[in-house]
Amino acid sequence: MGAPTPPPAVRPRTIFYVDGFNLYYGAVRATPSLKWLNLERYCKLLRPHDDIILIRYFSALVTGLTRANQETYLRALSTTPLVEVVLGKFKQKNVKCGVTTCNSPGQKWYQMPEEKRTDVNIAVFMLDDAYQNACDQLIIFSGDSDLVPAINMVRRRFPAKKIIVYVPSRDPVRGAAVELRTAAHVNRTLPLHLLSKSQFPSQFQDGSGGVVSRPLTWV
Repeated sequence: MGAPTPPPAVRPRTIFYVDGFNLYYGAVRATPSLKWLNLERYCKLLRPHDDIILIRYFSALVTGLTRANQETYLRALSTTPLVEVVLGKFKQKNVKCGVTTCNSPGQKWYQMPEEKRTDVNIAVFMLDDAYQNACDQLIIFSGDSDLVPAINMVRRRFPAKKIIVYVPSRDPVRGAAVELRTAAHVNRTLPLHLLSKSQFPSQFQDGSGGVVSRPLTWV
């Protein structure tokens, strides 16, 4: 008799937590043709040996001319079974002018939008998923150090769970993210070569009788 067949390897149950704006500004903004990213396909290419349970995509609706493009992209994401969109919001914030060449430096104020709730939403979902034992691995796409306390808490309360960070960045300075990388069990820079392999078709059915088309400026 031959040697017994070893049991199949257990695939770790994995949930992704994607900071949408961090991903956008760090990896795809400079290359319009990569903005039409099929996040589910990307994650499957990135982690082919994982049992991907869910991909949470965290963002907030912008204002202005790019709002229509963003809404089209969120609609595209909604057609992928594993992606769940979690929206925060923007809040107007009063900021003092810091331009030294201004006629009245430090005396003029203006309003600028500030994204709210994304980091808190990611932290809350990470802890909740860990408490419910919904996964074995938590994978984060971000470079934001505000997530460090949540990572530390998951590691403290659930030492058997593995946390992996992928920092979206084309810039070594931006991609340093030392605090966040140090907090995780494993850290990597997000692989950019997979982006071009993970694009939605230019036009496809949304499953409800409609058609989703790539924004004209994303080519």
